[in-house]
Amino acid sequence: MSERKLIVLGTASQVPARDRNQNGYFLRFDGQGFLFDPGEGTQRQMIHSGVSVSEITRIFISHFHGDHCLGLAGIIQRISLDRVPHAIEIHYPASGQMYYENLRDACSYHRTAHLVERPIFQDGTLHEDDLIQIEAKRLDHDIDTYGFRVREKDSWTLNPLRLREAGISGVAAGRLKKEGSLSVGEQIVRIEDVGSKMPGQIFAYVMDTRLCPAVYELASGADMLLMEATFLSSLEDKSREYGHLTAAQAGAVARDCGVKLLVISHYSQRYQSSDPLVEEAARFHPETRAAGDGDHIDFPRRKRPDLAGRDL
Repeated sequence: MSERKLIVLGTASQVPARDRNQNGYFLRFDGQGFLFDPGEGTQRQMIHSGVSVSEITRIFISHFHGDHCLGLAGIIQRISLDRVPHAIEIHYPASGQMYYENLRDACSYHRTAHLVERPIFQDGTLHEDDLIQIEAKRLDHDIDTYGFRVREKDSWTLNPLRLREAGISGVAAGRLKKEGSLSVGEQIVRIEDVGSKMPGQIFAYVMDTRLCPAVYELASGADMLLMEATFLSSLEDKSREYGHLTAAQAGAVARDCGVKLLVISHYSQRYQSSDPLVEEAARFHPETRAAGDGDHIDFPRRKRPDLAGRDL
């Protein structure tokens, strides 16, 4: 059964806390499993959260600071141990090739994992098929860092009543959906005549960056934006110095970019609770929630066409 859900494996920046693991996020997106920034301890967090390495289809490393990648070695070895049969693509900044290889080869193990290494050299599309497009954009941090955007392509839902009126049924409906138009007698029936477009959903991932154009480009129109909120705005100067965002900045970005749900994470260890960070972000964007270790966060629901004949 298809599922769209963010599973939070860790939320701490720089070092783990008593109740917060280092970064790690797993996105279930229909039949795909995307693992983002597996920090130290991610393998154990996956067990607690009910995520199997066999679910992983792609791994994304935004940059090679330890709290975003030190768990990769264990994940790769577990993929081999469990003999995951499918290929797993790993996307990471090309400038960090040495760090990637060091993590991949950190110790002796029987390597059976089928890893497809996809170093990122510049902004652009990492993957595209009939269903989704995945993009990367360079952010503004102290080392090469990329944010990611997963966009489901728009689809059409055909209205049975309109199909009958147009004299279309069976395999012809499938052809119409695939080709966009169909000859029926002397008439040309277009898909927009008998269907409703359903906009695809968007997930955006923005970690470890100062404000820059790429932040807004990644976040634009996102149904779910997972974004760092490392500091409160009282430490905005420190945030800028170290290449991070405040909760207020995250909230303002979500507001300005038309985001449906903002999920903040990557909290500094100086904060014992995420509540003040949520409160600050929510002043700009009310639909804000804090990521907590072990959380399962569903995608916002979207309007779907009414197959009985009306559009909702």
